[in-house]
Amino acid sequence: MNDTVTIFALALASNNHPQQNFKNAFAQICHLGEVTFSKIYLIPCRDGVGANYWNAACLVKSHLSVNDMIALLKKMEADSGRVRPSHQISLDVDLIAWGTDLSQMQFNPKKLPLALDVKIPMLDIWENENFVHNLHDFPVVCCHE
Repeated sequence: MNDTVTIFALALASNNHPQQNFKNAFAQICHLGEVTFSKIYLIPCRDGVGANYWNAACLVKSHLSVNDMIALLKKMEADSGRVRPSHQISLDVDLIAWGTDLSQMQFNPKKLPLALDVKIPMLDIWENENFVHNLHDFPVVCCHE
């Protein structure tokens, strides 16, 4: 931990026991600091293989370092039973961006360009031009507030 409060933008997804995995993930994330969660969206699998995903996003204000946050997210995925590669995803939690102010966030280059299933929930909690999307002909359902 450090003295600086960092804002972390996280994207969450699950298509294997999503209710249970999101409940566990949300509880763990709430222990990290001040959290704002998006709605939960039901979004088709990107490559058309596998069940639809529950997708959500959150902003976490925490004293963790970026490396500590990444390690924690990997542990959360492993603890959920995540298997790679697979189209049955128990939990996927990605670090999308981080910084000390929402206007000066550093985006994770490994996650660019951002997928629509990241942009849709992220726009609920963070107005940023990187999350603007066009939903024409894209079946998205908001399944939980």
